Amino acid sequence: MIIQPAKRTESVQEYYFSRKLKEIASMNAQRNASGQEGVINLGIGSPDGMPPAEAIEALCESAHESGSHAYQSYVGIPQLRQAFAKWYRKWYGVGLDPDKEIQPLVGSKEGILLISLAFLNKGDKVLVPDPGYPTYSSASKLVEAEILTYDLWEDNGWQPDFDALEKMDLEGVKIMWTNYPNMPTGAPATVDLYSKLVDFGRRHGIMICNDNPYSFILNDNPISILAREGAMDCCVELNSLSKAHNMAGWRIGMVAAAPDVISQILKVKSQMDSGMFKPLQMAAVQALDRGAEWFEQLNAEYRVRRQLAGEIFDLLGARYDHSSSGMFLWGKISRLPSDIRNMDCHFEQSPHGEAGKSAGELLSDRILYGCGVFITPGFIFGKNGEDYIRISLCAKPEVLRKAYNRIKSLLA
Repeated sequence: MIIQPAKRTESVQEYYFSRKLKEIASMNAQRNASGQEGVINLGIGSPDGMPPAEAIEALCESAHESGSHAYQSYVGIPQLRQAFAKWYRKWYGVGLDPDKEIQPLVGSKEGILLISLAFLNKGDKVLVPDPGYPTYSSASKLVEAEILTYDLWEDNGWQPDFDALEKMDLEGVKIMWTNYPNMPTGAPATVDLYSKLVDFGRRHGIMICNDNPYSFILNDNPISILAREGAMDCCVELNSLSKAHNMAGWRIGMVAAAPDVISQILKVKSQMDSGMFKPLQMAAVQALDRGAEWFEQLNAEYRVRRQLAGEIFDLLGARYDHSSSGMFLWGKISRLPSDIRNMDCHFEQSPHGEAGKSAGELLSDRILYGCGVFITPGFIFGKNGEDYIRISLCAKPEVLRKAYNRIKSLLA
């Protein structure tokens, strides 16, 4: 290239799933050429169900209106902000000012970078969970902040160890990222956890950034950290229509916080885009108006899938929580199944070799290259995920059954 990339790009790599999808695409080309079926991808949490019919109708109706195709307001149309406020009051019991405390986003993932850009200077410290969503770390690195990981352990319910946090050097820490129901572990949020996080943030002057897109999935009691007393003093919450409304590709999310926080986020966001397409916003208004029946039907399907994913884990000897929340099943590998550990690797090998790989990554690759099933290795979420694997529930029951049969044949 004619110029050198910015040094900040040296701190991050291409997103793991971006790289892995290219690898799987190459495998599929080879498999198709030899008459084999393609790889079964149980990796990314991209819902395969249809969005609410009312949302699709609103999208089409608005798209036929001439005024819908102009630039839109940076803060979103009033109807959408009001719909988000109504949604928060109905399901979380949280009252938000739609004009000052809500900012629509192009998916909540955008919000992670916007918050980092708005509040972190070079050298500021950020508390990031391990295991946790990789974007918390990559966004922090891109703004040249210093990452302090805090451990989440299975024997503590994948919740922060507040005694350990209090013993850390918290000088210079500005932001703490949290995510419940937790991705990747499926640990649920609790009122007690949120109360402790609010107390911790207020006492130490740390902004608690809670990422909350999974609160409706396999969870009958969605809660928000903003419902806790004093939360608006120190908390920001991201939310999204991607998971609970089957609208991942629509890229519709939001951030809720105190007015002074929202104004800083808007300061950055308004430099980066020119407002969300109005038909998408009108569709979101309808999606947010769905009642309990929508979520009951959604979760009935996910319960079936969770059971089938559990059968795959049983086959592999992985231990898991049968009642976990969220869109994934997270399992611990005590040891590699002997059939896989001692396998004569006559099948096509991973192009990356096997030296130095964690148990989760080794198992993932051997299954991928042995029978064409991709299961996410837990190491991508942090050191504490190295002995784990994760299955996405965003695959139809028949696909999960086919994956089970392929792995069973491989073990046989």
